[in-house]
Amino acid sequence: MSDTDPAYDAIRRDGVLRVSRPDAEWLSTGWDGGRCVAAHAYNVSVPEGWGQTDLGEYVDDRLERAGFDRASADAAGPALLTGVDIADARGARRGPVTAYATAGVSNPAALPMEPSDAASEPDGVQGDDSSAERGQGRGTVNVIVGTTRALAPGALANLIAVAAEAKAATLLAETGFPGTTTDAVVVGHDPSGTPADFSGSGTEVGAAARACVRDAVRASLRAHYADGDVERPDSVADAPYGVSTAERAAVFRPRPADEAVEPEG
Repeated sequence: MSDTDPAYDAIRRDGVLRVSRPDAEWLSTGWDGGRCVAAHAYNVSVPEGWGQTDLGEYVDDRLERAGFDRASADAAGPALLTGVDIADARGARRGPVTAYATAGVSNPAALPMEPSDAASEPDGVQGDDSSAERGQGRGTVNVIVGTTRALAPGALANLIAVAAEAKAATLLAETGFPGTTTDAVVVGHDPSGTPADFSGSGTEVGAAARACVRDAVRASLRAHYADGDVERPDSVADAPYGVSTAERAAVFRPRPADEAVEPEG
């Protein structure tokens, strides 16, 4: 198999990206997340100003209009939603891993290490948070990662953490933000593949996933902002949507095991 012949193939049509592998098991952090076994996972581009509330009906309608049959049980896989044009999606493959990304940061989520208490709002965010709750403009960073290995249950869950870490590191380097207000990750594996008990950064799967996510996110960012019709914000204040976590949390030290515990009640 060449680097241009991914084990998780994808096609795009009418604003929908469909990533496919027969009988894959998926784990999604998206709106209808969790685990499922299906032949496909989807990334659906939504128009700016989109305000749909029945997400299931909307996704079904978009997939039907794009000619993707989601009626059969094996086709009803996880779906993500993005404000980024699907034409800006990019894929990357290394070894047993393939990743696809759509990346835009019109709704950045900043996390300053030294937040300004003066700028803190009552709900702990700074920026147009009323819009940020649902608004994304032409933003969101969605990542779909698939491996041909058969991952242990914990390794599949950990692959989400590996992908999210790689996404955040890439976005910090490229944009100065670790993410947006609406990012999501889907990971998949092949239950019939070669078993792998772990997926951390030091494993074959984890290392490949980090490289694939980094390169797919960078490529999608560059495609999204290449023609100049979308301007990349330099700060939350410059963004049409977005938040900055300005509130501080109370930090404490866990109590020793031999410390007396007051009885309840």
